Amino acid sequence: MLSTVPPLESLDPRRYILIKGARANNLKNLDVAIPRNRLVVITGLSGSGKSSLAFDTLFAEGQRMYVESLSSYARQFLGRMEKPEVDWIRGVSPAIAIEQKVTARNPRSTVGTTTEIYDYLKLLFARIGRTYSPVSGQQVRKDTVSDVVDAVLSLPEGTRVLLTAPLLRRTKRPLSDDLNVLVQKGFTRIVWQGSLQDIEQLLTDEAAGAAIEKNPEEIEILIDRLAVRPDDEETRFRLGDSVQTAFFEGEGTCFLQVVGGEKRSFSDRFELDGVLFEEPSVNLFSFNNPYGACKRCDGFGSILGIDPDLVFPDRSLSVFEGAVAPWRTEKMSEWLTPLLRNGIRFDFPIHRPYRDLSEEQKTLLWRGNQHFKGLDAFFRMLEGEAYKIQYRVLLSRYRGRTTCPECRGSRLRKDADYVKIGGLSIMDLVLMPLDEVADFFRELQLPEYDTQVAHRILTEISSRLDFMERVGLGYLSLNRLTSTLSGGEFQRIKLATSLGSALVGSMYILDEPSIGLHPRDTQRLVSVLKSLRDMGNTVIVVEHEEEVMKAADQLIDIGPEAGTGGGQLVFQGSPGRPEEAYRNGEISHTVDFLTGAETIPVPHFRRKPSGWIELKGARQHNVHDLDVRFPLGVLTVVTGVSGSGKSTLVRQVLYPALGRSLGTFNEEAGHYTELAGDVRRLAAVEMIDQNPIGKSSRSNPVTYIKAYDLIRQLMSEQPLAKARGYKPSHFSFNVDGGRCETCQGEGQIKIEMQFMADLFLTCESCGGKRFKQEILEVTFQDRNVADILDMTVSEAIAFFEKEPRIREKLLPLEEVGLGYVTLGQSSNSLSGGEAQRVKLASFLGKGNPGAGRTLFIFDEPTTGLHFHDIRKLLASINALVEQGDSVIIIEHNMEIIKSADYLLDLGPEGGKQGGQLTFAGTPEEMLALPDTNHTARFLREKLS
Repeated sequence: MLSTVPPLESLDPRRYILIKGARANNLKNLDVAIPRNRLVVITGLSGSGKSSLAFDTLFAEGQRMYVESLSSYARQFLGRMEKPEVDWIRGVSPAIAIEQKVTARNPRSTVGTTTEIYDYLKLLFARIGRTYSPVSGQQVRKDTVSDVVDAVLSLPEGTRVLLTAPLLRRTKRPLSDDLNVLVQKGFTRIVWQGSLQDIEQLLTDEAAGAAIEKNPEEIEILIDRLAVRPDDEETRFRLGDSVQTAFFEGEGTCFLQVVGGEKRSFSDRFELDGVLFEEPSVNLFSFNNPYGACKRCDGFGSILGIDPDLVFPDRSLSVFEGAVAPWRTEKMSEWLTPLLRNGIRFDFPIHRPYRDLSEEQKTLLWRGNQHFKGLDAFFRMLEGEAYKIQYRVLLSRYRGRTTCPECRGSRLRKDADYVKIGGLSIMDLVLMPLDEVADFFRELQLPEYDTQVAHRILTEISSRLDFMERVGLGYLSLNRLTSTLSGGEFQRIKLATSLGSALVGSMYILDEPSIGLHPRDTQRLVSVLKSLRDMGNTVIVVEHEEEVMKAADQLIDIGPEAGTGGGQLVFQGSPGRPEEAYRNGEISHTVDFLTGAETIPVPHFRRKPSGWIELKGARQHNVHDLDVRFPLGVLTVVTGVSGSGKSTLVRQVLYPALGRSLGTFNEEAGHYTELAGDVRRLAAVEMIDQNPIGKSSRSNPVTYIKAYDLIRQLMSEQPLAKARGYKPSHFSFNVDGGRCETCQGEGQIKIEMQFMADLFLTCESCGGKRFKQEILEVTFQDRNVADILDMTVSEAIAFFEKEPRIREKLLPLEEVGLGYVTLGQSSNSLSGGEAQRVKLASFLGKGNPGAGRTLFIFDEPTTGLHFHDIRKLLASINALVEQGDSVIIIEHNMEIIKSADYLLDLGPEGGKQGGQLTFAGTPEEMLALPDTNHTARFLREKLS
């Protein structure tokens, strides 16, 4: 074991990134040498200072050095960037930070555009796409001058040919006027009914002119006539000029007539079957361009239309039993009667449940036939009668946000679907899961010419699709909106994009990329991180996931505890050989957990459910007609591989369904057939997710848990406050009175940057204290209100030892592992996992009216949590169950899964291959499953 590290000054900055005296946030003059071109994992307890080292020190310095390299003109907008609190940093490479925040809020931003795969697809289809007519299915071609010249020169030598163009007449002027124009252009003959006619003679012979006038559509202009001489260069040039003239005069059409033989037609217009098609171009495949966007939905992919789930709310009913909701009333049943009477004529099963009908039978209900009018005709009737209020009301009941029928949700104009490569259009590809798209390109066979043209594009597409599969996102489609992704998914997309850009010599700093990943997918993520390293980059990962730690070239543990008890380097070295590493003292919770010295114990017994909630016919995204039973009074964990449908089932179907039954949720939700069971035993349902705890940047933990009201009251009761007439509101940073008006009680001033992220600078008026000087003169035990807000939760609990009401409010924050968070820390700076635990703390406090009858739903509460903190979190969650509440957790973490009373596993894979219930029971019962169940395979390691 090493007790010392060599002095940083003696190390080579070409081999190490050297940080001397880092003091950002809670870091305590930390010195560290990070080896370059290695996979380095920075770990430690939540709040120990990992992010302060990685982002507030290392990335901040990399960004500052980049700004200093810019021109003086650019620097005038960025000149106030502060140097991180550190003595010096050497050996910093260009820094790229990939964080969890979903920064894309553009409603047109998709997975395809973010990863740049769609840009390459547009280019591919514009270059080698073939257009096929929807009428005949034949390929649409257009003839060029070279095609006509080659056709002529392919004829036997000496063959005499005529090159003609149709005479186009659009006005009602006499034929003689058109012939005069031809003479002025230099033409001397026309072809009519297969014979040559001299134009000058026709102009003088009125009888001949009148005969031709009767059939003017058969008139062709003779452009040229010649004998074929394939080897004559002059003939080739003459032909080229003549063909161009023929296309011009015929407005895209010309004829090749072999004297005494066949006649061929050529067109340089892109048309077939009487339809003029758009030629493939990049803009044709761009939904962000008015030229390529679907005209029906304007490139958004969805419209306000008739929602099938509202028309067929209960899919277990047959048509005879009233499956068609709008046809249930006495008056509207006249639309249903013809179907019931005549269904036997076209073999329609009126007694079969709607969900068991074939796709053709479901389509028939909408389109109708000669025996009955379908739903499409019914809703057209309602729209036509919309001036009557009863019809408007009826129509509104069945309207919803639906997929655009014209573009199938792909956002592109209809013409784009006619262009295909390998039998599929770009519309087909963007609607498929990425792993299916990758399979398509792996198996794609192209003609030799197309392969040469598209070789570079195909390489870029295939490599990016491969990276997306390796980071565990093969279940997403290119059409998926970026704004609907979780933080972990967005981060892995940015990671895959970075791999695709093939940068070398850079410093990548990632913030927990394993969030939202099942252990099966974490192994693939590690291979991606190693690829990034092998390309010649330094990869620095802030992470708690055991698999990622074990895969690191070097592990840096910051601690030993959180908050003021952290900020020191406690371990640095190879995770595989901890005995050879540097250790500062003996305390390293990370190493103790990795070596097995510390563990999270398996519960001694599994609690039995006190009731059940039954959700029938759940259907949303990849979940189809799923029946699930959720137990009450126990800790239930919903698990499965990434993209298997966990969040869809719980967040988008179960939570809204329960909220509606309790009258607390009115927003649009996923669809289901029935919610049954012991629902009445619940008084409330609470979703404790990772969304910020407040919309205002002044929101913070102490205001969220209602402790600040008591602190303000306490400060207003101090002698100086009473003498000056201060009320509790004077100690609030949300209202005028005592707060600093320069920064509006923020403590910081936001500087909006023109082409970079906004900067936040300390307010010069109050020095970041948030309050006016006279307010800060009021103290309690020698601490003013700004000092109290700067305390950590743990410090505040000790400080308010004699104020039991305030202490009671703060204790739950420490119980959920947030003792290191300062009372006044802005909600904007809290991670998703921290915000989630603040919400949990608010329910652990006394005074929760629904205690004992509440169902809590957690979405990955271990986000940002070290093993040591997961133990605390489990104790808090179990405290909820012990007081009679029910808990459902969506989780991949094996420590949480092994601690559950009941497991629901979705799968077997992600995307289209998911959405099925593969297991329901206790963790011990899951061990009986074969290794084909991914969760069972990893759980076996924890329970064996």
